[in-house]
Amino acid sequence: MPVFDPTDIALHTDPYGRLKLLREENPVHYVPALKGWAVFRYGDVQSVLRAPDMSADKITPFYRSLGPEQRSQVQVLVDYLGRWLVFRDPPDHTRLRGLVARAFTPRALAELRPGVERLVETLIDRLHDKQDGPVDLVAEFANPLPAYVIMDMLGVPRGMLDDMRAWSEDIKLFIGTARQTPDKYALARRGVEAMADAFRKLIDERRTRPQSDVLSSLVSVHDAQDGRLIDEELIATAILFLFAGHETTASLISMASIELMRHPHVRDEFLAHAEFTGTAVEEFLRYDGPTPSMMRIATVDHEIDGRPIRAGERVWAFIGAANRDPAEFSDPDLIDIARAPNRHVTFGFGPHFCLGAPLARMEAQIALPALHRRYPQMSLVGAPDDWNDGLTLRGPRRVMVQLGRAA
Repeated sequence: MPVFDPTDIALHTDPYGRLKLLREENPVHYVPALKGWAVFRYGDVQSVLRAPDMSADKITPFYRSLGPEQRSQVQVLVDYLGRWLVFRDPPDHTRLRGLVARAFTPRALAELRPGVERLVETLIDRLHDKQDGPVDLVAEFANPLPAYVIMDMLGVPRGMLDDMRAWSEDIKLFIGTARQTPDKYALARRGVEAMADAFRKLIDERRTRPQSDVLSSLVSVHDAQDGRLIDEELIATAILFLFAGHETTASLISMASIELMRHPHVRDEFLAHAEFTGTAVEEFLRYDGPTPSMMRIATVDHEIDGRPIRAGERVWAFIGAANRDPAEFSDPDLIDIARAPNRHVTFGFGPHFCLGAPLARMEAQIALPALHRRYPQMSLVGAPDDWNDGLTLRGPRRVMVQLGRAA
């Protein structure tokens, strides 16, 4: 029977044929390379993600498994990333989520929307001078848009974009990469330390000169001295906002644009029917989303499809496989921008459902129609072949396009 191989390059460039085979022929199996179980069917993935006795804390068990020398190498990473709410279980997860959720309320997003619309138009206008040659859509549009949005929300100067991107690339080496990059812990530590230092300075500024941004709001919660948010959590939460707040959205915009260029009839329908914008974004999230898998750790013994999962074992829920499961989605390998309902699990399921999902959706709903309406003949220059190889983050590092004539 086929077995999942995390080093298979095809899993990053075009994973769905392999995932289909695994879902159909070996839907639950142990993967030595992952030191855990892999599940591929929609129902099993959903069950794993919503189970209260499947822990999201993968940092603590990882740290405990290391020897003294290795622990010293990752101590800083554990100190900060271990405080991210995505890796916390109740009651800490509940407390932290409640504190930061106010940044993503419908009212907060409605206030952000005009600024996002202006930013999208500005970035598209900048493409005008690049119509004659190939353009990297990731570098010129998909990356800076969500990065600037989350930086503006936090009050981080836009001039720090290149630094923040570089530090995020370092941190990605610790978050689910399939690569055995030499010195990946040292590089990830460098990124975390640099980003933490930057936020520490910004936090000190907010204490003396508060502003109407999310960082000032977090500082005010911290300084209330009621124990709800401690120093390390404040910095860690700011790092999480910036890291997670742009990586997945950049990949969503990039991969959706790839599919629109590969399927001109889909693009024509997308541009002709504004009423499908919302369902289209959901379909792009389902069809080829930026979240390949999510990992949980069983806290009690489980059984999935007759396979015994012991307490303490890892379980990898493969989102991409679940989102193409014909047991849940009709014609799952076709793009249907009017698909409804569309219960994809790209943003997770249950208590850890992505807090920033409404922001990512809003950005994509604004960016994709605006970009492709301005450049309706935009086309790929070769197949994108440079992809992030993470197990929890997937997306192209570069998408070369010919813009064509502006409309």
